[in-house]
Amino acid sequence: MTRFNWQDCYASLFAELTRSGLQDWRNLLERQLQQRFDESPHGDITRWLTALETLPEINDARPALDRSAVALISDEWLSEPVQQQLTTGLRGLMPWRKGPFDFFGIHIDTEWRSDWKWDRLRPHLSDLRGRQILDVGCGSGYHLWRMLGEGAGRVIGVDPGLLFLFQFLAVKRYIEPEPRADLLPIRLEDLPRKLETFDTTFSMGVLYHRRSPLDHLLELRDTLRPGGELVLETLVVDGPEGYSLMPEDRYGQMRNVWFLPSCDTLLRWLDRTGFRNARVVDVSVTTTAEQRRTDWMRFQSLADFMDPDDPGKTIEGYPGPERATLIATRP
Repeated sequence: MTRFNWQDCYASLFAELTRSGLQDWRNLLERQLQQRFDESPHGDITRWLTALETLPEINDARPALDRSAVALISDEWLSEPVQQQLTTGLRGLMPWRKGPFDFFGIHIDTEWRSDWKWDRLRPHLSDLRGRQILDVGCGSGYHLWRMLGEGAGRVIGVDPGLLFLFQFLAVKRYIEPEPRADLLPIRLEDLPRKLETFDTTFSMGVLYHRRSPLDHLLELRDTLRPGGELVLETLVVDGPEGYSLMPEDRYGQMRNVWFLPSCDTLLRWLDRTGFRNARVVDVSVTTTAEQRRTDWMRFQSLADFMDPDDPGKTIEGYPGPERATLIATRP
């Protein structure tokens, strides 16, 4: 089996952690990555590495990170064989769920219009320039690139899905000098306790997957320095303070959905876990225009999980997906 050279991939991050006095985290992370890639490698790594290595060298490649589709551009004219090589490599990394992306004119229409979420969120964020940012459950890293485009000092995403890592690396390979962005294929709970190093931590689309949402909030708090900002986005339902929906089995065909609180309940949870100045900045219904099947993600999507006779309900009869975004501060 082809091995992934994770030491080279994360060399600049390891050096930065050492410079920042986070040697203990570096040591832990090296052990975790060795376990992930060398001792118990995923069976599809060879296929994903082959797809990544298929991507052609392109001169003068540069990013455009302030667009709806995170874009890679070049003044070089791409011949038809080069375009075909690029398309083959990118299709070898399907399905693409979070985006969209544009690779030198090849548009990847992802399952999620993640740019819509960013557009709803961006007006409410603090200035990201120079900030150290953690994105929990970052998927393929679309929002990491948008954060970097806003001038973030360094962005680190964590998501255990290995395909997401290789999709992220497909973008990163075309950005020189090496960007201040990394995606770690680990979980939030794999980070050191009491890390307390980030200026902003994002958790978007994660809370409802956690059996213990309060523990998740406490873990998020521990990633932030005093005065740091939490950006939390999750599924919610209408109801008074104290109300939370716990599905009997599945929600929208997802087995791992545990709690959908009301917004007032979520504010209480944030208060009880030590956050201050918590406020709801957006509530939006997720529609089949924002999440849908595409040529780059050909499996089932939101339309397949909704009641065909009542588009306002899931196929199980629960209220349809409504997402709230909240911002809070660690004192």
